[in-house]
Amino acid sequence: MTNNMFNNNGIYLVTDTHQCGRRGVVATAQAAVANGVTTVQVRDKNADAADLLALLVAVAQAVGERATVLVDDRVDVFLAARQHGAAVHGVHVGQRDIPVAAVRAMLGPKAIVGLTANTPAHVAAVHKLPAGTVDYLGVGAIHATQTKPGHPPALGVDGFAQFVATTHLPCVAIGGIDVADVGPLRRAGAAAVAVVSAVCTADDAAAATHKLQAAWGAGA
Repeated sequence: MTNNMFNNNGIYLVTDTHQCGRRGVVATAQAAVANGVTTVQVRDKNADAADLLALLVAVAQAVGERATVLVDDRVDVFLAARQHGAAVHGVHVGQRDIPVAAVRAMLGPKAIVGLTANTPAHVAAVHKLPAGTVDYLGVGAIHATQTKPGHPPALGVDGFAQFVATTHLPCVAIGGIDVADVGPLRRAGAAAVAVVSAVCTADDAAAATHKLQAAWGAGA
């Protein structure tokens, strides 16, 4: 990437408000970051802008400078959080969101911009963009998952490895990943692995994160 800000250390947490349950998103993010997660993406497809803004700011305040904090889809919420003085670092967008070139133009050169990509056509389109438009690709689903209905056919580890070989951009694996997948995905070329349920639904988010980080370390 161009701004050298996407510096994930293996496990990348994507939050899910429903799955975090009574513990809540903020406490889940705190536990994950305390156990080695260095990127947290705040995602809540059902929240209105005001609620998502409040959640994003709360997560940023809770994790401080220990983690990179991103928001899913909502460029407007990212910009509003910055106006609030929150230490938020970027936005992850999908193929049906605001075009990624427009996102980069709105956020400027120093923000992190991630993009979901899972087909050769997606990669070809990204490679036609000016250098620095996209910092990393979110690639999946690795396995079928209920956290993102309507996802494309699962890639599996082998499919992910084939995808990674087609691009120079860092690739973050996502979709139904558990501890057993972490080592194989790292060896397949993952810059990081993104998890939702593996941490958000765990009885002990700290212990679950610790196991994932240990699997990443052992998978080198």
